[in-house]
Amino acid sequence: MTKSSLPSFGLHGKVVMVSGAGRGIGRACALACAEAGADIVAIVRDDKAGKDLSAAIEALGRRALIVPLDISETRRIEDAVRGAVAHFGQIDILVNNIGISRRSLAQSVSEEDFDLVLNTNLKGTFFLTQAVARTMIERRAGRILNISSQAGTVTLREESIYCMSKAAINHLTRCLAAEWGPLGIAVNSISPTFIWTDSTRPYLSDPEAHRQTLAHIPLGRIGETEDVTGAVVYLASPAGALVNGANLMVDGGWSIA
Repeated sequence: MTKSSLPSFGLHGKVVMVSGAGRGIGRACALACAEAGADIVAIVRDDKAGKDLSAAIEALGRRALIVPLDISETRRIEDAVRGAVAHFGQIDILVNNIGISRRSLAQSVSEEDFDLVLNTNLKGTFFLTQAVARTMIERRAGRILNISSQAGTVTLREESIYCMSKAAINHLTRCLAAEWGPLGIAVNSISPTFIWTDSTRPYLSDPEAHRQTLAHIPLGRIGETEDVTGAVVYLASPAGALVNGANLMVDGGWSIA
């Protein structure tokens, strides 16, 4: 039989862990990976969101494990990962989707907000990645996908701390790709522009904010969650097997304009 030249975008037989899976981009990533064939470990902070997501995943014929966890509470991460591995046997793909922001001019940023954003976006992401990667290193196989942001590449007014955290995620991605690539683990990041979600809708629904945002995007539209999940499934699947250390901009061209 001749080998097909069409690469596979399927995730059948894989277990995908998604942080921040209760809503928005994280929920969409969990559902897209389930639709591609994977079983899902969903890290959520809201019980109702977790139950709704579990039902949606199971409706797709896949298994779901809901893990209530605030990853800024790093002491709880090891137990959460250990429980997920005990449940499914392994974690093949980690999608780090956690990201919070506190808008403020730089001269007005409080230490409390600084610590909250960095402890969640960077510290929590690092230690969740570390815990999952240890299990991948044992198997010498795995994919790690960091949902970063265009804010890690371009500047956004009143978002200095968020931008800093995402720039750090981008460089962490490269560092881990170099360190863990020889161990069979590919690490990449995805940097979306503004995406229509429940959290961005109030801002983007303002006509002037919408106009100003579109003025930066050469393709002329706000992103949908499917724009991000397409990149996630690609990088998680066999089709993305040789991609390592990349930062895929899903920004409609904002970063080059």
